[in-house]
Amino acid sequence: MSDLYLQYTKLRSTIADIENILAVLGWDHEVCMPKEGAFFRAQQISTLSGMSHEMSTSKEYIDVVEKLMAEPGLDFKQKKNIEESYKKLVKARKLNKKFIEKESKTYSEAYQDWIKARQEDKFSIFAPKLKEVVDIQKEKAELLGYKVHPYDALLDDYEPDLTTDHVEKVFKDVKINLSAFFDKIKGQPQPDQSFLNNHFDKTKQMALCRELITDLGYDWNSGRLDLSEHPFSTSFNPNDARITTRVNAEDLTESIWGSIHETGHAFYEMGLPSSEYGLPSGAYISLGMHESQSRLWENNVGKSANYIKTYWPLFQQYFPEAFGKTSDMEFFRGLNTVTPNLIRINSDEVTYHFHILLRFEIEKGIIEGSYEVKDLEEIWNSKIKEYLGLDVPSAKMGVLQDIHWSHGSFGYFPTYSLGSFYSAQFYHFANQAIPDLDQNISQKKFKPLLSWLRDNIHQYGHQFSSEELCTNVTGEGLNFKYFNNYLDKKYALVYQL
Repeated sequence: MSDLYLQYTKLRSTIADIENILAVLGWDHEVCMPKEGAFFRAQQISTLSGMSHEMSTSKEYIDVVEKLMAEPGLDFKQKKNIEESYKKLVKARKLNKKFIEKESKTYSEAYQDWIKARQEDKFSIFAPKLKEVVDIQKEKAELLGYKVHPYDALLDDYEPDLTTDHVEKVFKDVKINLSAFFDKIKGQPQPDQSFLNNHFDKTKQMALCRELITDLGYDWNSGRLDLSEHPFSTSFNPNDARITTRVNAEDLTESIWGSIHETGHAFYEMGLPSSEYGLPSGAYISLGMHESQSRLWENNVGKSANYIKTYWPLFQQYFPEAFGKTSDMEFFRGLNTVTPNLIRINSDEVTYHFHILLRFEIEKGIIEGSYEVKDLEEIWNSKIKEYLGLDVPSAKMGVLQDIHWSHGSFGYFPTYSLGSFYSAQFYHFANQAIPDLDQNISQKKFKPLLSWLRDNIHQYGHQFSSEELCTNVTGEGLNFKYFNNYLDKKYALVYQL
């Protein structure tokens, strides 16, 4: 390793330290920070964000990266690290320290307004600060630059090289194929879900969550499970990947499959190589790839008939009054029933993508200026009615349900659908590589699947693009047919087609 590359790794490690300290503050902000600490926390986050930006655009760092771009002796991994760092450097230099500090402070304040708006169930409380967030996003798009649509610049932050045009093509499949599938399912007799309409003790729910994710292989020496307003996963290094969940006494599914979902995110972070800390080769590729890991564990595993059959005695042990007279297949069918839901994270695997579609359309519209913030509640409610046939009774169950806009995460939502489509493709090939995968699940042996994901996806960090890695693993880029085939097979069981 050359002295220049060693200097680069040290600089990257220091920048990563600052970024991960920010992540710790963010976790504390959403999990256990006292309410009155919000003002100074916003200031602290703003200060550290500015420091991180200064370090990642310093003359020393720029000189090192630019010299290494012309370095002939780098191996494949080193070259990829420098190329990815250079891409980020070009973007970072377009945003000055003043903008970064303003951005982070506004998001911290917006989060507090979002919490208050949810508590009082009034979008009008959040709207003024959301307008500031949107203005910052528009300014950011212009500063970063784009070839066709300003939304392209924001998408790139979460799924590198993804364009608005490509997302529209993906959602064309959603509109055509999933709409037809949805229409077919609606005409079938619906499975019984009445057993889910019970009271589920919150303490027991958390205990069950812990037991389930322990079996999956979650390492408690490197993680935590806590409560938050919105479930999330965060990581500060491969040895500290934490998750949160949300517990609803009237809905068991939120906590259980929310926890399994976030565990999938944590597995990805825990599987990144510690030796590459701070480098692109030690970081995830994209949020679409990240979501593929969480959706795989939540849906392909956690909501499968095999998994439910295996864990049904445990569910009955925890909640005998609710499930004592229900069979595992009745629960499987009820759990996976295609029923439009107002809440995205509680939606079934078919209608979920209509939730993503409407958010994409709203974000695109608001960034290009065809929508105004003041009209978002009305627009949201109209689209929910159009795609899902539902009336929205409150802002909390509608436009205020997601945390993302308070964080300025415009461009994030499309990665959820991409992740679902990747997960179906990966699970298909994992099933081929692990012939006894179903038997392993029946025996509560999840290590072979986790090891396959570690060997084929996690260990490579960001050495490849999402499409390149998908091609390496499956022999082709993202193909919607795997998700279609997965739905056909699964829902044939659910609806006994």
